[in-house]
Order: sequence, then C-alpha cells, then structure tokens
Amino acid sequence: QVQLVESGGGLVQAGGSLRLSCVASGSIFSINVMGWYRRVPGKQRELVAGVSSGGRTNYADFVKGRFTISRDNAKNTVYLQMNSLKPEDTAVYFCNVYQGYSTHWGQGTQVTVSS
Repeated sequence: QVQLVESGGGLVQAGGSLRLSCVASGSIFSINVMGWYRRVPGKQRELVAGVSSGGRTNYADFVKGRFTISRDNAKNTVYLQMNSLKPEDTAVYFCNVYQGYSTHWGQGTQVTVSS
C-alpha cells in the first residue's frame, strides 16, 4: 500500500510562483519514478515532469525552463517548483509514483493562476 499526500496548491497571479510537495508513505521501493501530472478542465491528465530515484528528470515541453522537479529520497518526497506561472497552468496537479510495475496516485491539489 502506498499513500501520496500533496500540498502547496493555491491561487496565484500570472507570473508568480508556487511549490508543490508530495510525501509518499507505505511500501516505497528504493528504485522508482516520482512525478507530477495535471488535468486541465476538459482535457485528459498529462505528464508535467518526472524524476527517477537516480535523479534523472524529464519535463513536458510546455513547462521547460519554468518548472523544476526534485526529490528527497530520505524523506520520500517529491517537489515541483513552478515559476512564471501562466493562466493556462490552471489545473489539478497529481503526484505519481511508479514502482514495481504499479502506479500510485495522490488525490490532487488545485492550482489556479489568475490573469
């Protein structure tokens, strides 16, 4: 059993910043991939960024240069630093852990960017 708890969402003006955090607990493997997805109203959930337990990262093109993903393996925590936010970044952001051929999801945190 894996539990993921996100925090850090909220309302921010365009150009502002937010930092999302996700703490994983339960049966966490030492080798896994942690990431962030988002669901924009009316669209399917999409990958924002991911980071492996070895530190390798990947980003969606629409956040490159603005968002930074990082993780603290000792704390089983993944972060998403979001800078230069745009109204189109408004979405529910979900934490994700992929390990042992299984995928686990957090409940999501709302990010709203006003123009």
